[in-house]
This record gives sequence, C-alpha cells and structure tokens, in this order.
Amino acid sequence: MSAHNAPDVATVKAPEFGVGYQRYALGLLLLVYIFNFIDRQIVNILIEGIREEFQLSDAQLGFFGGTAFGIFYATLGIPIARFADGRVRRNVIALALTIWSLMTALQGLAQSFVMLALARIGVGVGEAGCSPPAHSMISDYFPPARRATALGLYATGIPIGSAIGLIAGGWIRETLGWREAFLIVGLPGVLLSVLVMLTLREPTRGYYDVTTPQRAAQKLSTRALIASLARLPSFLHLALAGALHAFYGYGAASFVAPFFERLHAFTPGELGVWLGLISLSAGVAGTFFGGYFADRLAVRDRRWYAWLPGIATALAIPFVFFYYLLPDRYLALLMGAVTVMVGGMYLGPTFAVTQALVAPQFRAQASAVLLFILNIIGLGLGPQFVGLLSDWLEPRYGVESIRYALLWTVAGGALWSTVHYFLGARTLKQDLRAREEQW
Repeated sequence: MSAHNAPDVATVKAPEFGVGYQRYALGLLLLVYIFNFIDRQIVNILIEGIREEFQLSDAQLGFFGGTAFGIFYATLGIPIARFADGRVRRNVIALALTIWSLMTALQGLAQSFVMLALARIGVGVGEAGCSPPAHSMISDYFPPARRATALGLYATGIPIGSAIGLIAGGWIRETLGWREAFLIVGLPGVLLSVLVMLTLREPTRGYYDVTTPQRAAQKLSTRALIASLARLPSFLHLALAGALHAFYGYGAASFVAPFFERLHAFTPGELGVWLGLISLSAGVAGTFFGGYFADRLAVRDRRWYAWLPGIATALAIPFVFFYYLLPDRYLALLMGAVTVMVGGMYLGPTFAVTQALVAPQFRAQASAVLLFILNIIGLGLGPQFVGLLSDWLEPRYGVESIRYALLWTVAGGALWSTVHYFLGARTLKQDLRAREEQW
C-alpha cells in the first residue's frame, strides 16, 4: 500500500469531545451559517421593491447585491482569519455575527441608495469573520476522513438560509414592505451570538493531525501562505473552478427574483415560497451529498474530491438552457431545481481539500484565501456582470434582456468551471501527499 493511501493515524484517534457535543457544535455553527445566508440572500427577493423605490438600473442592483458586499467580505476575510488562527475562534464568530446582524437591520432604515449600500458593506464586513474560523473549528472537531461530510453539512447553511430568506422576505415584503423584512431577520442574530459565546467550546487546534512540535509552532506570513498555496496546481485549479461557480451562482441568485417577476409574473410572496422550497430540498441535498459522496469515493482515489464537483457541474449545463428558455414557469422552476441540486455539490469537497493542504495553525487563513478568490470573483463581479449585461442587451431584447444575460453567464461559467475541476484532479494526489509529508 502506498504511503498516501495508508490509513491516517489521526483518523483512529479518540475524539476530544463526545459524539453528542460534536453534533451540537456542528449544529450551532450550521445555525450561525444559516443566519449568515438569511441576512446575505434576503436581498434577492427584496431587490425589485428596492429598485422601484430608488429607481435603480440593473447595473446598480448588481453593485448593491454583489460588489458592495463582496469586495469587503472577501478582502477583510484574510486579516480576520489570521487573527482567528491565533485567538479563540468562537469569540471571533460571535462578534462577527453581532456586527452583520445589526448591519442587516440597518439596511431597513436607509433613506438613500448610498446609505443602503453602506449598510450592505457593513454586512459584508461582519460576515467576513464567519466561515474561516468555523471551517478551522470543524476541521478540529472531526477527523480527516469525515471532514468533507462535516463541511458539506455546514455548507447546507447556504441553501437553508437562502430558503428562509426567500420565503420570509417574500412574505414580509408583500405584507409589510422591504424595510421591515431587513429589520425582522437582522435583529435575532444578536441573541444567537450570546448562545455561541456561552456554549460553543474551543477545540484543540490540530487535534487530529500528526505533526511535530516544531511544525506546530511554525509561523507563516499571510503572503508566504498564499505563495505556498499558489505553488500547488490542484489548489489553483480548484480555487478558480469554485470562483467561476460562485461567479455565475451569485450572479444568478441576485437576479432570479427579477427574472421570474418580470417574465413569469410571479408575486413576491408566491415566488419566495417556490424558490425557498427548491433551496430547502434540492439545495440542501446537493450540498450535503457532495461532501458525503466525495468522502466515500475518495477512499479509493482522492481525485474524486475534484472529479465529483466537475461531473456535477457539467451535468447542470443542459438544464440551464431549459431553465431560462422554457415558457412555462413551473417547468422552468423544475429545471432550476436540478441546477440547484448539482450546483451545490462543489462546496464540501473544495473546502475539505483546502483544509487538507495546510497545517492546522493556518486553516482559517487558508479558508479565507479560498473565500477571497471565490468571493472577489463571485460576489464581487458576478451580480455586477449580469446587471451590466442585462442593461447592455435591453435595447435589443427589452424586458427579455435579463433572460439572456442569465443564460449566457450561467452556461458559460459552468462550462469553464468544469474544465478547471478536471485540470485540478491531475495533480491532486501528488499535492496532498507532498503537503502531508511537509506538515
């Protein structure tokens, strides 16, 4: 048996915490991430109401929905993660949760587009402190053979939170107004931060990892860590594949409500329910099973951590055309459910590989580096690109411009992303083996 296929000693080490507490800790971090995406994604169902009140173009909507949030979320994630790698990660998460919850509520009080955008930036600043320390903690709660599953379960906070934001936001917008929606979903996060501070226990950093005291004490500057990751072809390709996924995914999410409201005549409340149900079913299933099946397939060959999301992304492309071109709105929603399910399968494997490529004391920063790439391209550029493309196509296609802007962005981005997953698989085994020997 080759060294890199041998069982890892860390995988049979006795857990630091009991199974019950492991599940509680993961569940609590999942709940925090659900709040993260409620507050982040609720804007997608409110955006037509915001456009009407402030008389905004699609390009301005793209800036508000993506760029204003994404640039600060991505860039601040790295320094916050470096801070978290040397501090109590629970405290960082609790503080971040308080900040983004208050900023979400503040959006409901904005009296101008500038004030709204500044509050949105504040949400991004707060949410930058969530996932990097959470990924690091999860990697210390669970052994390597279960990390993709655990991280995939944590990532189900994306579809669950998005679903709650869509359903609640659509109903509140229709009955009370878009401002009230921000206030109602934002403030409960402050209470959750107290629960995190009081009950989430800090795991030993690197508990399941076999390393020497000298390596455990090793320090790297952020620049050196980035340079180290940049020397790994598998990381570069998987990061770019994930960034392209985020580019078209966030671009589509930002304009899914305008698409269905303008072209399929849905009301906000009705649309929120449909999109929320799709996110809760297809989104949760795809996100969880992406990590679950990757862990099981990787027992035979660790390249499945790249092959599985690559295959899933490729399978989505034919359904994308049906989704945006079918005239029947319910058939379109059905096709959308398929794309949502396979679209979430990249999260668990991509994050698990990133955690495996660095030493335990650098994991929050490594996660932040990956999230920086994903979000500066995805959140920072995806919604803005779709909005600009829709405005550019509007003289030719009229109200249909949003249809073709979404179609070309999603289909092209998925194809390009697929290529990088398979390119990353070519060196993944070698890169993982080299890093295991190094750390």
